[in-house]
Order: sequence, then structure tokens, then C-alpha cells
Amino acid sequence: MIHLFLFVAGLGCLVLGANLLVRGASKLALSFGISPLVVGLTIVAFGTSAPEVAVSVVSVLEGKTDMAIGNVVGSNIFNVLFILGLSALIVPLVVHRQLIRQEVPIMFGVSLLMALMAMDGRLNLAESLALVTLMVLYTGFLVVQSRRETAADKAAAQSVTQGIDEFEAELQASPAGAWDAKLPAQLALIVVGLALLVLGSDWLVGAAVVFAKALGVSDVVIALTIVAAGTSMPEVATSIAAALKGERDIAVGNVVGSNIFNILGCLGISGVVAGGAGLVVAPSLLAFDIWVMLAVALACLPMFITGGEIARWEGGVFAGYYVAYVSYLILATQQHDALGAFSSVMLSFVVPLTVITLAVSVVRRRA
Repeated sequence: MIHLFLFVAGLGCLVLGANLLVRGASKLALSFGISPLVVGLTIVAFGTSAPEVAVSVVSVLEGKTDMAIGNVVGSNIFNVLFILGLSALIVPLVVHRQLIRQEVPIMFGVSLLMALMAMDGRLNLAESLALVTLMVLYTGFLVVQSRRETAADKAAAQSVTQGIDEFEAELQASPAGAWDAKLPAQLALIVVGLALLVLGSDWLVGAAVVFAKALGVSDVVIALTIVAAGTSMPEVATSIAAALKGERDIAVGNVVGSNIFNILGCLGISGVVAGGAGLVVAPSLLAFDIWVMLAVALACLPMFITGGEIARWEGGVFAGYYVAYVSYLILATQQHDALGAFSSVMLSFVVPLTVITLAVSVVRRRA
């Protein structure tokens, strides 16, 4: 019971810490005259992925590098299949043309890059530094691009950078007399936010390891499922809130932007923290889960391109596949007798039927 409490409390600390960090850093940047757009594209974009970064870094420091990579892979699968699926079930999602021509290909590209880097079973320091460098370049590119585009395109670019509207209040300078307009208060928010992120991630990782031992599964499986879903709570809240408000493009942009940052930022920073030892890629990740992540990113391309929206039935397909993915992990971990039958049904019936249905949908939309 105590470990369940620590897990839930850890999630709460992660979410609260991320919000305090974003608020303090945003107010501090705005007080120095940095534009709200730049703040949104950098500090706020980092804020929604701060839980993933904190958990992965703490996992590395505690010698659980497989959990660090599992958290990133699991979060990216969860973001597309579950968050987009659930959001589309609420209301069909609009896919902006910038996502189609730029961000979705980038998401697939960085997913492929990660898969190639992991082929030798380890992400070394040079590869991690390359990921961090790409993150800095990508963020800088978004800032420059947003300054040059029209107002309509800026709105689309903001939706890509992980639901900036979630923190709209933080993207305005505080009035002169406000408590958070003073430097000590801003620094205090940053320090407390960072402290909560560290504390929350430590509790969550510790509890996750205990759960894994109690359930007889590996740390990787827990990282791919429970931990990944937990650290993606900011993205869940942002996308569902955006869908309910009718801001359907933000719901999609939030997921795509988060997946890009998870690989470039979260995985890159974790690898740098690991130093010369690098990040060891668990054989199970290399044999199955990384390729599922890559397949999920690839599946977005035709679905996003056709018609410029994600229909409710397509959201149902996404959500159903996430349930199937988690079910497979559980059955495989326990070597359940039903694993063979489950795999056969998925490969011989469900997957082909989905491909045929998508193909028919593409033909109808183009007709």
C-alpha cells in the first residue's frame, strides 16, 4: 500500500513540479524581455515533457538505464495510440498542413534515427550528444520559423509545440505588483518545481521497481506501461482539454511535438547523464517495442495525410491497438498459454483487416 501511495504521490509531484517550473521560468524570461512566442516554443514545450526527463534521468542515476529507454519508447507509443485515439473518440481531430508536411515526417525521422542508433544494443555518449544537438537545432528552427510566418501559421506552429495554450496564463508578463513579478519569487518557483520533479521521479521509479518485482515482470515492462502512461499525464490533460474546447489541431500537435522532444531531449539528456557507460538497450526493446514505436509513427503518415483529420473510427483503431499492445506485453511477460493464439489472431486477422479498412478509407476520401 505504501508503494502505491508513493507512486500516486510521485505522479502528483511530477505534474505540480512541471507546472511550477514552467510558471517560474516563463515569468523570469518574460521579465528579461524575452518574447512570449520564444518562451512558449522553448520553456513551455520543455515543461510538458519534464516528467519524462526527470524519470529517465533518475532511472539512469539509479542504474536502471533500461527503464529510461522504456519510458521514452512507451510514452511515444502511448501518446499516439492512446491519447490521439481517446481524443479522436471525443471529437474528430483536425490535422494541420504543417504537421503533415513537416512535423509528422520529423517524428518518423527521429524515431527511425533512434532505432538505428539502438541496433548495437547501446546508445553511446556521442549519439546522445547528437540527439541533444538536434533538439537545440529543432527548437531554434521553430523559433525562427514562427517569427517569419503569418498569424495563421503561427497558431499552427504553436499547436505543434506541445499545447502552449495549456500555459496561456504563464505567457503574459505579471503586473508590477504581482507576487510572481519579483525575482526571488520566480527563482523560488523554479527551485521548488525542480525539487518536486526530482522527488516525484524518485518516488515513482522506486515504486515502479517494487511493482515489477511483485508482479513478476521486468522493469522494462513497467516502464513501457505504467510509468510511461503516468509521465504522459500532462499530454493527456492537454490533448483532451483541447479536444473538448474544439481546438482539435492542438490536440494532435501536442502529441507529435511531445514525441519529437521525448527522443531528442529526454533520451539525449539521459544518455549524456549516463556518460561513457551509455544507455544499454534491453534485448526485448530492440526485438519488439522500438519497432512498434516506429510502426506507430509510420502509421500516422497515411492516416494524417488522407482528409486532414483523424475520424472517430480511426481513433477507435488507435485505442484498440494500444489495448492489444499492452495485452501482448502482459501475456509475453507471463509466458501465458494464450500468447500463441493472441499473436495468431492479431497477425492473421486484426492487422490485415485494419490495413484493408484504411486502404478503402483512403480511396473513398480521394474519390
